[in-house]
Amino acid sequence: MTLTYIYHSGFALETGQCILVFDYWLDPANVMPALLQSDKPMYVFSSHFHEDHFTRTIFDWKKCKSNITYILSKDILKHRRAMKEEADVWLGKWGKWNDNLVYVKALGSTDVGVSWIVETDGKRIFHAGDLNNWYARFLPDAKPGDKIYSIEMDEVVEPVAHEKRYLGELKEIHRYADSFDVVMFPIDGRIGNGYTLGGRQFIERFKVGLFVPMHFITTGFESSWRFKEFADKKSIPFWEITKEGEAMEI
Repeated sequence: MTLTYIYHSGFALETGQCILVFDYWLDPANVMPALLQSDKPMYVFSSHFHEDHFTRTIFDWKKCKSNITYILSKDILKHRRAMKEEADVWLGKWGKWNDNLVYVKALGSTDVGVSWIVETDGKRIFHAGDLNNWYARFLPDAKPGDKIYSIEMDEVVEPVAHEKRYLGELKEIHRYADSFDVVMFPIDGRIGNGYTLGGRQFIERFKVGLFVPMHFITTGFESSWRFKEFADKKSIPFWEITKEGEAMEI
């Protein structure tokens, strides 16, 4: 398998039989043209409607490649970012779909939309979408019921309740699977102190073959590398991504 970092939370995973594209937004390194020339079937996933995880550009790919299956979160339809007939599969939390090459399960998020479990070629892949403990920096001083304004997110939040929800989502995911060959997860320095906490809580609960950071473009590649020391303690391989278009053989 070859995993290629496209941008932000966007990745392409090419197996011997198919190509999976997750949360495509922008393509600074021009990764997609070569992939669209492949004869392999392509599965395109968008975890939610936010513009940094979904763009209508993905539908243009049909002009040059016919064997594409679009698997989108139902909130994209709800927010009228796409029409029902434009996707092949619409999934909400706990939705599932499969064909002869892939098995897909939609799990929960602490933002909008879903996270993804995809099984193909004997591997189990997890893409978190916007599932994360986003308000970890407030937790040391927060008490249950406290409401705090987050400058980074421009909203009033309840950090303790948010973390409880996040840990609840992990518990629900664990009912389905306790291990993943590849995990793509937000390590976003923009949210301040404790920005690695969500990832740390994830690897405490799941066996992970490769941990891949994402959602770090605001604070840069190096900010995501902070997570390596925590992955190392668990003997989990960690991908220190250095540029758009970089690829890793798995």
